[in-house]
Amino acid sequence: MQSSLLKRTIRYSFLIPRCRHFATSFVAHNDVKSKNRVILSGIQPTGVPHLGNYFGALANWVKLQREAGPDDVLLYMVASWHALTLPQDPAQLANARNDTLAVLLAIGLDPKRSIIFHQDTNRDHAELAWIFNCIAPTGMLRRMTTWKSRLATSRNMSDDTDVDEGSLTAGLFTYPVLQAADILVYNATHVPVGDDQTQHVELCRDIAERFNHTFSPESPLFTLPALLKTSSKRILSLRDPSSKMSKSAPDASSRILLSDDASEIASKIRAAVTDSIPGITYDPVNRPGTANLLNILAACTNENVVDVALRYQDKNHGHVKRDLTEVVEETLKGPRAEFERLRKDAAYLREVALDGAAKSAERSEAVMREVREAVGLPSFI
Repeated sequence: MQSSLLKRTIRYSFLIPRCRHFATSFVAHNDVKSKNRVILSGIQPTGVPHLGNYFGALANWVKLQREAGPDDVLLYMVASWHALTLPQDPAQLANARNDTLAVLLAIGLDPKRSIIFHQDTNRDHAELAWIFNCIAPTGMLRRMTTWKSRLATSRNMSDDTDVDEGSLTAGLFTYPVLQAADILVYNATHVPVGDDQTQHVELCRDIAERFNHTFSPESPLFTLPALLKTSSKRILSLRDPSSKMSKSAPDASSRILLSDDASEIASKIRAAVTDSIPGITYDPVNRPGTANLLNILAACTNENVVDVALRYQDKNHGHVKRDLTEVVEETLKGPRAEFERLRKDAAYLREVALDGAAKSAERSEAVMREVREAVGLPSFI
């Protein structure tokens, strides 16, 4: 096993130097027991993660790590192949890839407890995705609608009504199949994902059932992954509170990055969209900008947002923004300092990446041997 693992590490190590999120609330399926879990989640390296990523997913990853049982397996990946579904600058992607790894470590993920790896260093994901593409009906994929919102966000469009299939690439159309492969190549039992990705986990279950029925009906090869219910905060754009905060949005002032310094945080919060209504109330429908600031404040202070709103009911937006600037800076200053330290330590990041590549490959190899045998391909690994 050691020899095989070393060969596999060497096989993928050349990718390391070259080398968005599917993670938060769900209704769990009941066919997977809570013990001995295999949990898989990932984030795209399309820039330094922002406050929405942190409260929507990353903070939950750390919580899952802290509360995991001794037999739970946690896999967190930097999803570079998913990033390619929209145009990327190669040099920026290479930097973002390593920066994202550094962020995962900076927020508290421990490579000694969790398997932290780059998706693109394990080719088993791509091989399984192709096999799944060959059994996934296009009708199933056409019901996946998130590609429209991704294109709309990347073009700074307020909604996706004007997005047509002329802009749809094959990669963007089939990326839910790659997500299914990401999950099933480790036979993950639980997947924490955001509301916009829930339908993709359902697709993953459909593909797993289709494969099991077609190729391994007597002894199902794939586990049907469950949606993992975790707490999450939906943080919206500071410039357009009708949309969620996004790394793909062209307006950089719409998001607070985990790497932003105190002056950048203050500037972005000062410019955040609110309204001209006197006083402060929590009304996401009629006052989305104000509600968004209150949500961020509540997330930082770990309070109920309604209680936060009551505290400011006789004050104005200036008071909210000043206090929000302070609590966001307090929340981010520790991870930011650790991120700046880690991003300069290329040797350590490479060590973590190689270790993660080896550990992830060791787990996926066993699954792929069964998959290849089931579909009639030689199991040469």
